[in-house]
Formats: sequence, structure tokens, C-alpha cells
Amino acid sequence: EQTRKEKTEAVETLHAEIDELQASIAKLTEEIGELSKAIADLDAAMAEATGIRQKEKEENEVTIKDSQEAQTAVAQALTVLKEFYAKAGEATALLQKKQMPEIFDSPYKGMQAENGGVIGMLEVIESDFARLEADTSAAEAS
Repeated sequence: EQTRKEKTEAVETLHAEIDELQASIAKLTEEIGELSKAIADLDAAMAEATGIRQKEKEENEVTIKDSQEAQTAVAQALTVLKEFYAKAGEATALLQKKQMPEIFDSPYKGMQAENGGVIGMLEVIESDFARLEADTSAAEAS
């Protein structure tokens, strides 16, 4: 009878352990499900962030290219204007001397004295494009 009692207690202890382990398995299974969902959410967020970053990178590359082209165009415009003003100054100085209106008493300089004029404005625009290119390149590098 004592052997039967010991065996019954052992069976009860084993059943209690089985119940505990089954509860632990259920809890761990639930945690695995939650963690798998969290991993899937993180993967989706990372894919979205990667897509957004790729789009930004493409936009930055276009901005850099446009800035470089704009700098070239502005530099060419500045060269043309400077040559124009130099030639215009010579042309008005070479007018025939007879009946010269008083407007031609000095070489033509354009309207450069007024608030920096066109050349001053183009130089500012050129520096703005250079700064935009530098800032965008620096942001892209970091």
C-alpha cells in the first residue's frame, strides 16, 4: 500500500509538472506570436524607410545635377553680360563726335549702380546654387 501511495504521489507530481509545462508552452507560443508580429512590423517599417530614403537620394542627385547645370548657365550668362557691357562701353565711346546727345557723354555701363544690378544679382544666384549643391552633397554623404 505504501508503494501505491508513493506511486500515486509521483503521478500527481508529474501531472502537476505537465500542467505547468503546458502552461509555459502556451505562454511562450503566445510570446513567439507577438514577437513574430513585431518583427514583421519592423521589417515593413524598414522597407518603407528604405523606400523613402531611396526616393530622397534620387531627388538629391537631381538637385545636385540641376545645381551644377545652373551654376554653369549662370557663369555663362555672367560672361556674356560682362562682355556685352565691355563692348557697349567701347561702342558708345566710339560714336561720331558730331551732334552727340548728352546721354552718350560717358561709356554705357548699363544699370549696374542700382542695387548691384543684373551682374550682382546673377553672382548671388550663382553662389546660392553653389551653396545648395554643397549642402545637398553634405546631407547625402551623412
